[in-house]
Amino acid sequence: MAKDYYQILGVSKTASDDEIKKAFRRLAHEHHPDKGGDPLKFKDASEAYSVLSDKQKRVTYDRFGSGAFENGGAAPGGFGGFPGGAQGFDFGNINFNGQDFGDLGDVLGEMFGFSGRGGGGRQKRGRNIEMDVELSFREAIFGVEKSVKLYRQTVCHACKGEGAESGSKVVECAKCGGSGQIKQAQRTMFGTFQSVAVCPDCNGRGKKPEKICRVCHGYGVEKREETVNLRIPSGVDADTVLQVADQGETPTNAGRPGDLLVRVHVKNDPHFERDGHELLSVERVPFSILALGGNIEAETIDGKETIKISEGTPTGSVITLEGKGVPFARGGRGDHHVRLEADVPRKLTREQKKALEEMKEQGL
Repeated sequence: MAKDYYQILGVSKTASDDEIKKAFRRLAHEHHPDKGGDPLKFKDASEAYSVLSDKQKRVTYDRFGSGAFENGGAAPGGFGGFPGGAQGFDFGNINFNGQDFGDLGDVLGEMFGFSGRGGGGRQKRGRNIEMDVELSFREAIFGVEKSVKLYRQTVCHACKGEGAESGSKVVECAKCGGSGQIKQAQRTMFGTFQSVAVCPDCNGRGKKPEKICRVCHGYGVEKREETVNLRIPSGVDADTVLQVADQGETPTNAGRPGDLLVRVHVKNDPHFERDGHELLSVERVPFSILALGGNIEAETIDGKETIKISEGTPTGSVITLEGKGVPFARGGRGDHHVRLEADVPRKLTREQKKALEEMKEQGL
């Protein structure tokens, strides 16, 4: 029989992922069998959530209905009729299989205190460090190397991160047998959930010092100031956040350092403006050169460059210098667009005024 998963959860067809999760949490608490709830309604709510919380399954459901997940179809998250199994629990004639709950297992784990997917023994990461760096306009265009000082938690200089006093032995952890991980199994109403967690005795290292380091007290890290060299790539935009891998803080008792997150600020330039990989500038040109033609020296990000002005060039004309803009990451550069504006002097000599009066009389 076809099921309306949206109706089961009490949400609209346009409900967000967060609304769907909140609705399932409410129903799971309400119909929890251990709290005297209705196992059938709990099963329906779990089945609905396992489909609607998965974007691909939700699209399939919206097109084909719940039949796509029944009778041997693409069962959502291990449900699809809730097949039995050695790790399932029965409530009347309903069996919950705890083998593969997917995201549903994570939600249930948060609610009822177990891990649906297991810890996996993932390596611990240190804290990220955030900082700002200010660049000149030219540094942002062509890139630059900068040295910055960071006061951070890093590997202990005395024990090199081992946590052991100099001359002291580092032995295999007895609890995990040197693997750094322990297996945990927890029986719940949803099944037996197995997970792999970091060993609490050695904190995932698989080994322990016989005598702890006096500098770091066995944690393998210490706070100190260090210099980090940053390579700012060419063409970086203002407000870009650069991620420098493994230059954050080192976690205690081994693990991978966090990252350094560098937010870039770029000073304005009095002569140039930037639009993506294009540069824009304005050059003041004497009226005589615009009218008669000639050459001018224009400012570019690479230095002075001679530009030829054709006879009769109107003020406001734009000349494009190809390949003189901002570098692309994969090679090549954008263009530089130079707008020509007539340079009208505020003060004129007697001779200049006389020459302009003559031009005025001739209609120029």
